[in-house]
Amino acid sequence: MNIVFCAPGKNPQPWLDELSVNLPEARVWAWSVEQAPGTTAAQADYAVVWAPPPALFQEQRRLQAVFNIGAGADGVMKLESLPRDIPVVRLNDAGMAVQMAEYVCHALIRHAREFDVYAEQAAASEWSPRPAIDRAAWPVGVMGLGSIGARVAGAIAGFEYPVFGWSRAVTTLPGVGTFAGAGQMDAFLRAVRVLVCLLPLTPETEAILNRHTLSKLKPGAYLINVARGRHLVEQDLLELLDSGALAGATLDVAGDEPLSSDHAFWRHPKITITPHISAITLLRESVAQVAQKIRALQRGDTVDGVVERARGY
Repeated sequence: MNIVFCAPGKNPQPWLDELSVNLPEARVWAWSVEQAPGTTAAQADYAVVWAPPPALFQEQRRLQAVFNIGAGADGVMKLESLPRDIPVVRLNDAGMAVQMAEYVCHALIRHAREFDVYAEQAAASEWSPRPAIDRAAWPVGVMGLGSIGARVAGAIAGFEYPVFGWSRAVTTLPGVGTFAGAGQMDAFLRAVRVLVCLLPLTPETEAILNRHTLSKLKPGAYLINVARGRHLVEQDLLELLDSGALAGATLDVAGDEPLSSDHAFWRHPKITITPHISAITLLRESVAQVAQKIRALQRGDTVDGVVERARGY
């Protein structure tokens, strides 16, 4: 068995070591963007990738499956060089859901409980308690109810905030009011004050966070985007914040990453930025899942997490 690893910007050696431990019978090597197509004679059976360049698939023509070491597969699916008949398999959680739940709950509570205000008071040596919040006035909406979105929605419900969810297809979750499809999008938006985006990036969801959709949220609305930067129309967000239509935003992603040093988001007082760290891929958990699925495919079994080409996730 031959496995090629390609993730520009990542140190490949820990991944190669872990893959070799989990699949000792396999030959594992790293493919780098610096090498020219055609310089590697070996052809792999499986590729383990994150944001690979088109040249990888131009060279590797005998792949049986591609494993994407992240929850979103848009970085792979957009490549025209990816053969249409090769299954692309994404990770199912692998330790990312609990991280995402932590991040979203932290951003929500930090805003709702006014901890930024307390930080300013502390800097000024001011002791001034704020009024207690009414959780009923803080309904939270989660866009995207896959395995990670469901975990996030459940974590928020655990703090007794009203929680609503929206997904493409009908979904039922305990303690969460759910909406589905384009026909129920407006009702969902109007029901929530804090909007959390966990959608996959597809042609249908690109730019879904725009002036039209964000303006339908409840007064004093707050945005938390932990999905993809291209879900958001950045200028629309800035204008809504400046007009007071939105109270603020926490953004873990940007349209172009890393965010340029002169970008307006860095300086805006109502925006909190983090560098795409809401759910970091965990090496051991991810490789263990990839190895398990490779062995299943070798036996001729089906595996879950296969990306549906028509949907893009």
